[in-house]
Amino acid sequence: MKEIIVDLFGHQAWADAEILKAISKNPTAMEDVAIRKRLNHLHHAHRAFLQFAKGETLDHKILSDISEWETLKSSFMQYHENALEFIKEITDSRLIENADIPWFKDPPLKLTVREVLLQAVMHTLHHRAQNITRLRELGGEPPIIDLIMWYWKGRPEAVWE
Repeated sequence: MKEIIVDLFGHQAWADAEILKAISKNPTAMEDVAIRKRLNHLHHAHRAFLQFAKGETLDHKILSDISEWETLKSSFMQYHENALEFIKEITDSRLIENADIPWFKDPPLKLTVREVLLQAVMHTLHHRAQNITRLRELGGEPPIIDLIMWYWKGRPEAVWE
């Protein structure tokens, strides 16, 4: 299971870098309210679920929107660096430990670290797809970021520029 999670997080980093590069080539998309809102939301999810997987208390500062493009991009880069470092070092025994998700209180949601990490990947995939659709509507050229393309290209690392 760890190998799959490492792949999914590697793909997530690459896909985020590809979509951010594509958005940055289209000034209208860079300023589009829907795209920016979703980028911030998926990035909030990135960081929150990583904190939950690490067993950390949610730092509510990470739920603040980032309006400056370069700051947002830099924050994505930092998140992916931290996430991949954590994922590559995680043990199988840690993957099956419980993780607290504070949003679910009655009844509380009991998930393993593995399930939290899978949620992080699946949830953000959905929002990247929404942004690809919106980018196309705004005349941009969205990249093909399917997992199979990442495999076909030899599992490339994220390139942010």
